[in-house]
Amino acid sequence: MKQASPALVAFLAEARGTRDCAIAFAECFTFTQATGAVFSYTNADVPVIYRGKVFLANGPLVSGLKYRASTGLNVDRQEIVIAARPEDLAGWTPLLAALREGFFDGCVIQRDRVFFSDFVGGTLVDGVTLFHGRLSTVDEVGRTRARITVANELVLLDVNMPRNIFAPTCIHTLYDQGCKIPSGAFSTNDVVGSGSTRALINFAGAQAAHAQGTLLFSSGANSGRRCAVKSVVPGVSVSLIYPLPTAPAAGDALVAFWGCDHTMATCQARFSNLPNFRGFPFVPPPQMAM
Repeated sequence: MKQASPALVAFLAEARGTRDCAIAFAECFTFTQATGAVFSYTNADVPVIYRGKVFLANGPLVSGLKYRASTGLNVDRQEIVIAARPEDLAGWTPLLAALREGFFDGCVIQRDRVFFSDFVGGTLVDGVTLFHGRLSTVDEVGRTRARITVANELVLLDVNMPRNIFAPTCIHTLYDQGCKIPSGAFSTNDVVGSGSTRALINFAGAQAAHAQGTLLFSSGANSGRRCAVKSVVPGVSVSLIYPLPTAPAAGDALVAFWGCDHTMATCQARFSNLPNFRGFPFVPPPQMAM
């Protein structure tokens, strides 16, 4: 059952009692990347403002995402088509190229139907969420459109992962509630040096501890984007696991966070956080016999 506000319920009930009543509504689609970047589009002819977001009417066209309601734990998988032009960007990268290069991996996709009391883009009544799920696979990317498969949140139940894992390395995510390390205490503010590329960032503050950490850009073309560090040349540069959409310019501000290999030795030597270490390095391997 979909939840709707009392105002929307009353509006639809009144419309049902009126013969040949035309209801103005717009389909709104929100794409939230794993980095936190949000892109919102509508199939209406005018932009729609809903819940603090502006859904663009001159952006990509999304079709094929249907409303489905059922009981049980079956995963709702649907195929949708996104038609886009070269000037339709996801950040600084054309949308179709971003899909192809994996920038939308793990993306959360939501479809809302927004109702208006007079005309589309006029007086907003409210909306209702018809689909909330994740990008499953990118099936095809062409010159003008992409075909992708999305699945609702039940797809997470397909992950073959127990609640607790007894392994030598810590199962906490660095800086999360279980780890309890304040990220601000292990971060470095710096600026991008000259000669940086999409995959190699030069800055004098690079430290060995930044390996397996992250960079967060706070200015420039990549502002707000967080990326993972693969390796470090101390005092010179860091290499990224995945390249940025566009190369940063010299002087762009960034914050570099220390990384962790989740071993007991690193937890103690680098962070002095052994009381919160949740690894089990002394559990005998499966092949040992007593």
